[in-house]
Formats: sequence, structure tokens, C-alpha cells
Amino acid sequence: MSESPTTPNAPAASSAKRARGVDRVIDLCTQLHRHKAPMTPRELVEATGAPRSSVYELVSILSEAGWLEVDRDGRIFFGRAMHLFGLDYARHNDLISRARGVLRQLAAEFNETSQFCMLEGNKYTVVLDDNGTRPFRISADTGVRIPIPWTASGRVLLGDMTFEAINDFIPPEDFILPDGREIVREDFLTEIDRAREQGYAITEGLADSFACCLAVPVLDQGGHAHATLCFTIGRDAPQARRDELLDALKQAARTLYGH
Repeated sequence: MSESPTTPNAPAASSAKRARGVDRVIDLCTQLHRHKAPMTPRELVEATGAPRSSVYELVSILSEAGWLEVDRDGRIFFGRAMHLFGLDYARHNDLISRARGVLRQLAAEFNETSQFCMLEGNKYTVVLDDNGTRPFRISADTGVRIPIPWTASGRVLLGDMTFEAINDFIPPEDFILPDGREIVREDFLTEIDRAREQGYAITEGLADSFACCLAVPVLDQGGHAHATLCFTIGRDAPQARRDELLDALKQAARTLYGH
């Protein structure tokens, strides 16, 4: 009896199906992360573009594993296991662990909002923050993806890229601020050059009209900025205060060098 012509392709088809399943798990978790709140099955289907049956199957499997939880209204969000995974990562990632202690010291000493920031894809995100005790605080929520041109950190983190690569990297709509003002692309590129030369960046009144952000690079072993340390302060802060905070950020960043 001759072998069925579909038999040789069966392992490849099975492998492709598993790969699609993994991709859908990643996409589902990514959509929940970006939404920052529980989502209905319908919202997940629309956000991921996956078949409805696949979403329900994945939610069922991941809920049994504790990765997801379904509330009494049928909305889906991350489960307890994800929280424990995150704690493991924070505890054993040396850079994150050390940065947390640095932020705590900065916030305690200067009573200002201190942040540790990185790129996530073609966006910027606050990975860690520590708020001072002032009743009026200016800060961005951790984990929220923010357009790079809105931030001082973005000007620092893109310092190793060519202008052509930056233009390809950042979507045109990310140059539009929340109030409708447009950041001039040529000015943004000039500010990246300036940040690379002086070793820090300062922005004022961009995403928040009252805020001033000071950012310095955290360098890896190759001398590339793979993170930043920042203070977010009020725009009314005098120059002497800004200089004091910049000096503190630079000293703190040196303690994280190479991690």
C-alpha cells in the first residue's frame, strides 16, 4: 500500500499549529498588558484577530494554569501566577533589583518622583518609579507605552541610532502631543544629538504642560544607553535645583553601569 501523500507533511503542519498557538498566547497577553484592565472575550477577539473559538480555548487553558483569571462578569485579566513570575524576574534581574534601590534612595533624598525607564518596541515605558512625599506629584504610570518624542528619556535612548533609522523607527503620529501640538521632527533629532553630547536630556511642557523631565543614560558594558534614570519635577524648579538633581542622577547612573 502506498503511503498517504499528506503523511510527510503532518509533523510540519502540527509544528505550524503549535507555533500559531504560541503566537496567540503572546498576542493575548500583550493585549491585556497594553489595555491595563480586564477585557471581555469579545474585546480580546477583536484586539488579537484570533478566531473566537481559539480565544476561548486559550483562556480556558491559561486560567487552569493560573496565568489568567476570569471575574464574575466574564472579564479576563492576568492571574496570580503572572504576579509570581514578575516577582521572580524582579528578584533575579540584577539591573532591575539594583535600580529599585537607587530610585528609593533618590526619592528619599530629594523628595521628587524618580523613574527607571526603557524602550518597549518603538515606545518608551516607565519600568520602575518611586514617588517623593510631596502632595503634588507628576509621574507616568509604570508599564504604559508612551510615544518616544514626548519624553526626555527617548532623546537619550535613541542616541546610538542614525537619523534615518530614527525616522523609520518612530510612527509619524507619535510626534503629535496630547493637546494637538506637533513636535518638529528636525528639532527632535537635534535634541537627540545634544543629549548624546552633553550626557543628559531635559524636556518641558510636552505631555504634561506643568512637567519638566530630567533624564540621564544608564550604560551597558558596551557603553550604550539601554535605560535611563529620571526625575519628573515641576517647571517652576530653579536652575540650581535642576543642576543638583542632574548631578544626583549622573552619580546614581554610574552605580548601575554595565548591568
